[in-house]
Amino acid sequence: MILLVIDMQKGIVDEDLYDYEVFLKRVVSLVNTARENQVEVIYFQHDAGPESGLTAGDEDFEIIDELKPQPGEKVFIKTINSCFGNREFRDYMECQKDRRLMIIGLQTNYCIDCTVKSAFERGLEVIIPEGTNSTFDNDYMTGETTVRYYNEDVWEELVDSVTFGEAVKILEHGT
Repeated sequence: MILLVIDMQKGIVDEDLYDYEVFLKRVVSLVNTARENQVEVIYFQHDAGPESGLTAGDEDFEIIDELKPQPGEKVFIKTINSCFGNREFRDYMECQKDRRLMIIGLQTNYCIDCTVKSAFERGLEVIIPEGTNSTFDNDYMTGETTVRYYNEDVWEELVDSVTFGEAVKILEHGT
């Protein structure tokens, strides 16, 4: 099992996210639970390019303080929505015997969605805990509708959707 934490960066984590407080509390809790149970935690940061405000060297690019990576935890950078666009990560995952990824972070309708689909195409078991991905309102849907649409419809055949409590147990017991 690997806990994949996507784009929890200072420039993206914002109170305007759908269900912000619950989302943030659950993400932090799962990272802490993974660490306590020697489950590998891997972080991704999205680099939107020079002068975007979200590139290496920018304060907003940094992972939020509540989730600051610990020594030995891997941090990868991506420039497209799917984490699998990073060759080093893709190669790393191909060598893993445990084919389970628990995916949490931002944003539901962009990087989480692309990573879920890419992981599924590679034969990985994807676990999505309730309330651990979020997004903002957009021109077409509220953040709540977007989160529900992806979690309850788009990914229905692609992921194992679990409650937050079930996710904690999976990380604690490896099952």
